[in-house]
Formats: sequence, structure tokens, C-alpha cells
Amino acid sequence: MSSGIDVLVLGGAGVDTIVYVPALPLPYADSHMVPAIEARAGQTGDFVALGAHALGLRTHHLDLLGADHHGDLVRALHRDRGVPLTEVPQPAGTKRAVNLVGPDGRRLSLYDSTRGHEDDRLPPETVRALAAVSRHVHVSITQPCAHALPVLRETGATVSTDLHNWDGTQSYQEQFAYAADVVFLSTAELADPERTMRRIAERGRAEVVVATAGADGAYQLLGGELTHIPPVTPSAPVVDSNGAGDAFAAGYLFGRLTGEPPERCGLFGAIAGAYACTVPATRADVIGREELLRTATP
Repeated sequence: MSSGIDVLVLGGAGVDTIVYVPALPLPYADSHMVPAIEARAGQTGDFVALGAHALGLRTHHLDLLGADHHGDLVRALHRDRGVPLTEVPQPAGTKRAVNLVGPDGRRLSLYDSTRGHEDDRLPPETVRALAAVSRHVHVSITQPCAHALPVLRETGATVSTDLHNWDGTQSYQEQFAYAADVVFLSTAELADPERTMRRIAERGRAEVVVATAGADGAYQLLGGELTHIPPVTPSAPVVDSNGAGDAFAAGYLFGRLTGEPPERCGLFGAIAGAYACTVPATRADVIGREELLRTATP
């Protein structure tokens, strides 16, 4: 196999503790009985890396990890799935979150903000060396990935990012939005999704902006034209939305890097996202290339 990389993923490695709750918002009570509380490796960067790898793209993941049990879970996930991982020591420990998952699959994530410091950095020389042999770089919005954006511009690699549930005003996400060639985001917190998408395209370097809208599908802005990406009916019951946006990004990037037209890239993303909604949050399963292509065939 060539030593090159199709997709380099920066950041977003960590561990989620999954709690299935009777409702969201969770009614106040001294206690609730829940089906299970389980910790599993897999946050946004992990899921994009796993998704791209499962679709046959040569994938590499770079992030900070702690010398702790949670870091061991992340390392084991990558080792078991065959995804190369370059880790930078993180004295504050591996990123963690608690995900409350409701009966309808909706999720509320609680992130541990102590797992990092403002002066954390991905070594520029490591970012530069990996990006130089990569066709594309997907940048998670987790700290400290913003500091790698100027280095990536120097390498000439194309860049994508996912702003997740950005409200269109917070300045932190803007630095990612305006530095990426492909921008993914959710419509969940946007008062006017089209306006925000056009602002990203006008102020930044984005060639395409894709806004996912859950069961309503997604919207793609390309060349000034806004089009709708129809939703795909999941092949099994919807149990959890965790990782759906990451799966969409992986599917879309697979199409883009294999030379597919934009509408088919959107279809691939929708298929991968729908599949992710059928996977319980306690697992880190992603759709494979064969199933994705079979589902995309009329």
C-alpha cells in the first residue's frame, strides 16, 4: 500500500459515557433507574476517521491523548479497527463526555472542560509532515486544532471541518468556517440556515457548504446554488443520533475524494448518516463501502 494518506483527521479523539434516560429534558428527581451506563471510545474525530477508513480511504488520526484508562480505550479502538493514530501526550488527560440519550435517539452531551489547557498545541512539524502526504485534512473543532489551521494552509492540502450545532454567531467556530474548503454544520441552532451558509461561502474559502437537517435531509450550497439533499430512510429502527453528523461527513468526503458529483456525495453522506442512527450509542459501528454503494444503487 502507498504510504500516502487520503484523509488526515485532526482532533476529536475521546471517550463518551453513554446514559439512556427516560426523557429529554430529563425530569428532575433524586434518582432515575436507567438501562445501562457504559463508557466507549469514540468522539467526533474518531467517528470521522473510522467512517472514512471503513469506506476504503487511507486514513490517519492525530490528536492529544492522556496516559490514562480513557486514552487506552481510544488507542484500542484505533488498533482494533486498523486506523493509524499519532498521539501527542496530554497531561490533563483524554477528552471525556457524558451523553444522555433519550428514547427517540436525541442526545445531550456534557463535555469535561478540564481535559485541556489554552496552551495545548499539536506540534506544527507533525501536522506539516502528515498534511504534506495527505490528499485531504478534516479538522475537528476541538481544542487545539484551530492553531493548526495556518500550518495546513501552508501545505496546500484541502481542508474540511464540521461546525456541529453552531448558532452562526459564536466567534470560536468562525475561524474554522472561514479556513475550510468544505464546511459541514447542523441547522439545529440556526435561525436562517441559508443566510449562514452563504455568509460562510462569501467570507471564507469554502467551495461547498453542507448543512444537515436530521430527518429533513440536508442542504448543499455550491457555486451560489442551494440544493436539497433528500433524507434516506434508515434500514433499521432509529435508536440514537450520536455520530450521524460525523458519518455524513465521512460519506460525503468519500464521494468527493473518489470523484463523484456533488449530488452523489450528498447521497453518500445521507446514507452513512442514516446508518449511524440505527447504531446504539454504546457501539462505534460505521457503514462499510460495500453496503454504502449497494444502498446508493437505484
